[in-house]
Amino acid sequence: MTSHGFQDGATGQAEQAARVRRMFDRMAPRYDLFNDLLSAGVHRRWRADAIDLLAPQPGARYLDLCAGTLDLARGLLVRAPGARVVGADFSLPMLERGRAKPVPLKLGLPAAGIQPVAADALDLPFPDAAFRGIVIGFGLRNLADTRAGLQEMARVLEPGGRLVVLEFTTPPGRVFRAFYHAYFHHVLPRAGAWISGQPAAARYLPDSVSRFPHADELAGIVAGSGFTGVRFRYLTRGIAALHTGLKE
Repeated sequence: MTSHGFQDGATGQAEQAARVRRMFDRMAPRYDLFNDLLSAGVHRRWRADAIDLLAPQPGARYLDLCAGTLDLARGLLVRAPGARVVGADFSLPMLERGRAKPVPLKLGLPAAGIQPVAADALDLPFPDAAFRGIVIGFGLRNLADTRAGLQEMARVLEPGGRLVVLEFTTPPGRVFRAFYHAYFHHVLPRAGAWISGQPAAARYLPDSVSRFPHADELAGIVAGSGFTGVRFRYLTRGIAALHTGLKE
């Protein structure tokens, strides 16, 4: 789970954006603990897989969108020292929390090369073709308009640039899906409320995943939003999925 931007168009969307932003602002101090405990640390392996697919190169510019506490941004620098990484999120407390977390010592200065930017994911403050690649981790499902968000990502990618989407999904296997639903909708909200101190945030995660398109449907949406060669694969028996595509 991570924070992200919403389009301030209709009044209902603006109100929803304000509520979600306040939720992430409040949980920023416990956000990393929340992720580690509720996923047993598996989310770190998923993030590493996302970075592998993006294959960042030194000197190129990348966007970690819906960046939260900048874990993916730091991972990009570990993989490609000398890359220029922008971490964009609509929650300033989340970005501030991320800036205080150091990059591994072998890279030198803490957070070297990361530029945090407060931004709405549906109205990014970047020019066309500004980035070689974009990674968005656990943020796409929370945008008010998934397709519009993907089209905005396509706008700021250079031609041939790569998009990597890491997101929760619904497991395809019937038996495992039953266990998953029992945990996700009953155990997780209670445990998450205790860990984060934010019952609304703990309920928001399973609710937002339930409303989000399944992995195969999302692949079609990505393909129809300015990307080609779209592929996806499940992670951990379908708890999450990685989608990739290239800017047309």
